[in-house]
Amino acid sequence: YDSEVQAETGLLIDPYFSGTKIAWILDNVPGTRARAEAGELAFGTVDSFLIWHLTGGRVHATDVTNASRTLLYRLGLGGDGGWTESMSTLFRVPLNMLPSVKPNAAAFGECDAALFGVQLPILSSVGDQQSALVGQGCLAPGMAKITYGTGAFLVANSGAEKPHSKNRLLGTVGYEAAGTGAMALEGSIFNAGTVVKWLRDDLGLIDSAADSEAMAAGLKGNGGVYMVPAFTGLGAPHWNAEARGTITGLTRAATAAHLVRAGLESVAYQTRDLLDAFEADGVEISELRVDGGMVGNDWLMQFLADVCACPIVRPDYQEMTALGAAALAAVQLGWIDGAGWRARNVKGTRFEPQMEEATR
Repeated sequence: YDSEVQAETGLLIDPYFSGTKIAWILDNVPGTRARAEAGELAFGTVDSFLIWHLTGGRVHATDVTNASRTLLYRLGLGGDGGWTESMSTLFRVPLNMLPSVKPNAAAFGECDAALFGVQLPILSSVGDQQSALVGQGCLAPGMAKITYGTGAFLVANSGAEKPHSKNRLLGTVGYEAAGTGAMALEGSIFNAGTVVKWLRDDLGLIDSAADSEAMAAGLKGNGGVYMVPAFTGLGAPHWNAEARGTITGLTRAATAAHLVRAGLESVAYQTRDLLDAFEADGVEISELRVDGGMVGNDWLMQFLADVCACPIVRPDYQEMTALGAAALAAVQLGWIDGAGWRARNVKGTRFEPQMEEATR
């Protein structure tokens, strides 16, 4: 069913997404299927769960970006998107469980006055990676951002047309607000910041994440040491849940610094895998905007630019997910529009590729 599911939803069949989880609950928790079919159970992603409780149980709603990550939503903007009978049938999830779907900038209801003393309006709801896309101002086709946290997520604006990846990238709604919107392609790296955490907490090779920069920069090269950090399998474009991590090239000359550098380099190599997949799908990325906990490492950002042969742009302000959600609320209030948001002057640091092609 992979091709059928991808054509309809933009996603691949994987336990990462909600539809498979709901199906498991309905099949394995006694009584849940009968209650769901009787209209006694509701499904929600984190956003709809929060909206339900913030509104005192008056609103069961989600937004287009979160809906498009469930395996149950027909990928599209405006009237082209919606919960789909075919996926409901395939995964045996009753449609009456699902929340209503709104644009990202919309009136989602008001908070119960008992919570904050006043009925505060809920004006935006958006998935975290799509929110960072908006926060970074990636509102035109080909503009892309990658967020480096525990994992890493590269999202590129692909315009108004429904994306069809032939390289195992995910199609998703990028954002929808004020009658406009964009689709997006996404590639996921399962292990990025977890590599540094492993080096620090489990191997004890560094005392803090900041130590990794000095150790990597202090070497003239990687000494032929490479790491594949498949601690929980490999994400896009491989999607191999059974893959496991490996370190190669070890000799007696290898030191703790070589292992630390190999861990940092692995993040850049995985990013290059994603960029190659995006390019093969016809999405040309001329620069990559970055955010997240790892991007304060100047050595890694320069190595990333070198390996990817792509300029890396790091804004001074890093909380792009929160900024994107706030921007969408401002759109709903009429305070800003998309053109103004995209054109704003953002201060930051630009890392240009310096590595020779033969070395790359």
